[in-house]
Amino acid sequence: MYGKPQVHGNYLTREDFDYTNPLFCHSDGTTRIEAIWNQKDRDGMPPAGFIYGSEYTREQINQELLQDELDREIPHISGHGTFLAALAAGSEDYANQFSGAAPGCDLAFVQLKTAKQYLKEYYYIPEYAQVFQENDIMAGIHYLNLLAIRLRKPLSICIALGTNMGNRSGTNVISGSLATVATRRQRCIVVAAGNEADKRHHFLGGISGQSSEERVEISVADGVAGFHAQLWALAPELYEVSVISPTGERFNARPSTPFSHVEYRFLFEGTVASVDYRLVGVSNSDELVNIRFDRPVAGVWVLLVRVRNFTDGRYHIWLPMSDMVSGEVIFLRSNPDTTLTVPSDTQQTIAVAGYNTKDDSIYFESGRGFAADGSIKPDIAAPAVDVRGPVGNGQYGTRSGTSVAAAITAGAGALMLEWTGVRRNDISATTVTIKNYLIRGADRDAFRTYPNREWGWGQLDLYRTFENFRNV
Repeated sequence: MYGKPQVHGNYLTREDFDYTNPLFCHSDGTTRIEAIWNQKDRDGMPPAGFIYGSEYTREQINQELLQDELDREIPHISGHGTFLAALAAGSEDYANQFSGAAPGCDLAFVQLKTAKQYLKEYYYIPEYAQVFQENDIMAGIHYLNLLAIRLRKPLSICIALGTNMGNRSGTNVISGSLATVATRRQRCIVVAAGNEADKRHHFLGGISGQSSEERVEISVADGVAGFHAQLWALAPELYEVSVISPTGERFNARPSTPFSHVEYRFLFEGTVASVDYRLVGVSNSDELVNIRFDRPVAGVWVLLVRVRNFTDGRYHIWLPMSDMVSGEVIFLRSNPDTTLTVPSDTQQTIAVAGYNTKDDSIYFESGRGFAADGSIKPDIAAPAVDVRGPVGNGQYGTRSGTSVAAAITAGAGALMLEWTGVRRNDISATTVTIKNYLIRGADRDAFRTYPNREWGWGQLDLYRTFENFRNV
């Protein structure tokens, strides 16, 4: 389940966006949008090869722009999607001194449909939260790639959504889908690192030897309907857990097989805890221990973690992001590192952290690396604090977050694709190529060591990147 999304303008989006905004139009008033796939709209025809949603073409959008506001049929609401799309590729607005990073590029949008209700109930997602299914996200990526192939155009995708559920080693299903597109020529995929560094949702375990154990305390506030905690351990390590309630009642959730499910109802609390053990992964069989709490009482719950197959004693536990739980659930001894959200751990993509341009400090919420397997993430940092953009009704305002940084970087990626493919006549550039160009041009502080967990390889500096081209 993915939340806090935002992919826009060549980009996936979490909210409805305003395709009528002049920032997405040419100077003659015609649209720069090639197509829109609204996955939740049933009024039109789905794209070729897909069985749901409605696709709207450039021609249909231009016809809509000629209509009066009340006669327009394509959904359009100005929101977070509009804001990020404008940062990445909005046209120049001289009166308001605004321009997107790549103001001349064509655009395509995917409006994700929200997750099915039974999934929201299983994961205890509050009704007000907008969350999305992995298969719909992957379908959106596939759609944009097919559209770019049909139009014979390069494609820069910004993915500003994420989840805390996953191993942070880039081996999940959505990472595979992203890698497939990212390694194609004339593709650039940018992913926000998330805003989880300060949320106290990550625990870094450290067990000293075989059969040793460690206490992990989770503070649960009043009103929490339920939540999931995921323990991940890199192969070949294996762990098992016990759950201790605030009153001291203990549930020894020992697995009988590598794929065990055990469940227990606490006598005094009435809470039901279930533990699933799995060996998962594409390249390695990492261990996943999923602990589900149903109707947990307020207080401190303890996971007693024991190692069964010891190598280095390191493991990670992640709690849900704040928007995905109905009350505060935090670790008492949390760790701010390895807090980048999935799928920003995908190696073939560009993971973007955020910083404050006013004082060159890292954005305090910006997800930190490295990936759980030690690979370098995030890759680079971009402006993320009080960035100005359109907020509706012709007005401008400021917003913060790594989604903002990702949108700016995706626009930079579009310019790099135009430079390599058109001006240099080199259509072989992939996301990794663009990432290497941006890393080589990044601005690095002499007093910091790079790469590091907060900044990756440094601050995005597109001018310096192009200067490096001139010096080749």
